[in-house]
Amino acid sequence: MKKVIIPIIISAIIYSCSSNPYSPANKEYKKQAKAFAKSIQNVPAISEIGKPAVYPVGTVNFNLRKPNYVIIHHTAQDACEKTITTFTTKKSQVSAHYVICKDGTVHHMLNDYLRAWHGGVAKWGTVSDINSVSIGIELDNNGNEPFTDDQIKSLTLLLTKLKKDYNIPTSNFIGHSDIAPSRKVDPSAYFPWKKLSEFGFGNWPDAILDTVPAGFNAVQSLRLIGYDTKDSVAAIKAFKLHFIQKDITPVMDDSTKMILNNLIRKY
Repeated sequence: MKKVIIPIIISAIIYSCSSNPYSPANKEYKKQAKAFAKSIQNVPAISEIGKPAVYPVGTVNFNLRKPNYVIIHHTAQDACEKTITTFTTKKSQVSAHYVICKDGTVHHMLNDYLRAWHGGVAKWGTVSDINSVSIGIELDNNGNEPFTDDQIKSLTLLLTKLKKDYNIPTSNFIGHSDIAPSRKVDPSAYFPWKKLSEFGFGNWPDAILDTVPAGFNAVQSLRLIGYDTKDSVAAIKAFKLHFIQKDITPVMDDSTKMILNNLIRKY
């Protein structure tokens, strides 16, 4: 009996590996992760700065870095498989922690504690290395179509887990266009930011807005929220893409100023 079972188990393992088209990428993932693990498990070497210590010594009080932001993207591609191929090709030099397909399938492509290459040149408030403090989520969407119900449902479940696991503040769920206003326009105006805010993922203006005080400085207020206002026109458009959506012209009319004035109290 044992002679029969062992070949069956071996065959099943071989089949599972050969049937997975991403086996080469998974092998490379394990290789890189193993290299990182080996690097960090070594006791820090004796410092050559100042007077050298006699013995190497490692502290016993530490843990892994935890992400504090979630950045939402759309893939700008026409199929989930294309994005996965992009993220499993070294030449692309881009990645994300999660990819969510139109049917709601969630691909967890990178351990949350590791640094994905999803934000690029970006800034939010005083944070200029977004990739080091965030989780990147890509939604399969070409940018010119609504997001599917299954996709948003899976996203909501994922965000619920991430917020709980890492104690991520409500205001720290933002979009790629928010952190890179002069370069990016994702997620598009189809993205349901208002709906997500109802679950505690990102802020949204109140239904009743106060009048804007005299001398209200819109650009300064955008900066207080977190936007990089070096290109103020791009910052205004990014703000409107997120919070107005129906109008993304770089015009700060009275209604937009009222929304901005309301939001700066939430950040």
